[in-house]
Amino acid sequence: MKIGIDARMLSSNFGIGRYVQQLVLHLQKIDKENQYLIFLRQENFDEVEIENNNFEKVLADIPWYTLGEQSEFLSILQKNPVDLMHFPHWNVPYFYDGKFVVTIHDLTMYHYARPETSTLGHLKFWVKDKAHRTLIKHLVKKAKYIITTSEFTADDIVQTLGVARTKVVVTYQAPFVNNNLKENIANVLEKFKIDKKFVLYVGAAYPHKNLDNLLASWQIFNEEKSHDYDLVLVGKDNYYYQNLKSKFVDLKNVIFTGLVEDSDLVNLYKKASVFVFPSLYEGFGLPPLEASLYALPVAASSASCLPEVLGEGAMYFDPHNKAQMADVLYTILTDENIRSELKYQARENLKRFSWEKLANETKDIYLNL
Repeated sequence: MKIGIDARMLSSNFGIGRYVQQLVLHLQKIDKENQYLIFLRQENFDEVEIENNNFEKVLADIPWYTLGEQSEFLSILQKNPVDLMHFPHWNVPYFYDGKFVVTIHDLTMYHYARPETSTLGHLKFWVKDKAHRTLIKHLVKKAKYIITTSEFTADDIVQTLGVARTKVVVTYQAPFVNNNLKENIANVLEKFKIDKKFVLYVGAAYPHKNLDNLLASWQIFNEEKSHDYDLVLVGKDNYYYQNLKSKFVDLKNVIFTGLVEDSDLVNLYKKASVFVFPSLYEGFGLPPLEASLYALPVAASSASCLPEVLGEGAMYFDPHNKAQMADVLYTILTDENIRSELKYQARENLKRFSWEKLANETKDIYLNL
């Protein structure tokens, strides 16, 4: 069987990119029977090392979410026919007529304003959003299977898009481990001017990430609980983070690092006292699971898939209740028994997740067709 994978998003810098990266890496390790064509852009072409003779790279240097994706990429696919194509995101060429499966990581666009609302004009955003929704409705009907990474998202796909549950398959992701990074905790604290114990958040600042409520909660924490901790927010310094900085300009004990290197991020995980994740909606919620790898206790929103993914390895709060969020953070910071229990439960919970398991389950989906 010849299988194609659209790996143009392959990267270690964001969730979908890492999903594609690890899927391709582990399929090479476990599948010695089927043939694979891995479609890559120029920028990530050399990142994939071929260690299995059944795998071949194909250059498809077409940007995501463009008209070229619908025409030029389609032409490349037609010139490189496969028995089954796997699109790991919903940006599938509309007129692709081969057999395919698609991974849908979440339906955030159906429930919360998307990032483009603040960077595109209203008319342009409306046209783009309408086109994306039309494409998604088309592809979920045409796809042989829809892969997703949580039962929560599977149910959301069924309810929102009217897809039969038997067509949706759940394969859990796993946290990413990089064992080649050097530890230099003192350096990272100095670099970001962190001189207190701190609560860590890692991720974007889009509206559904709920950082407005987190910062409002941190104000309550400062006023009613303690002044002895910093809140450190790690994420790309874009429009949304700039908006937060302006809105909470007078808030004390908050540090915005911007985007950080992997080595710095690992050292922040290792030194932090609590990881906080206040999101209103996630398809999987990888950052708090990655925090668990470093024995970092997690305070998480009780919304969407987070209780499903984090299990007993987190202490939960209502993401709309700012006072409760502050209470949970203070409890984890100051109660050693709870901290120890959360660390133990998180270690047990991590045993459920493996990229090799995801690759095996994905291969089974291919072979079922």
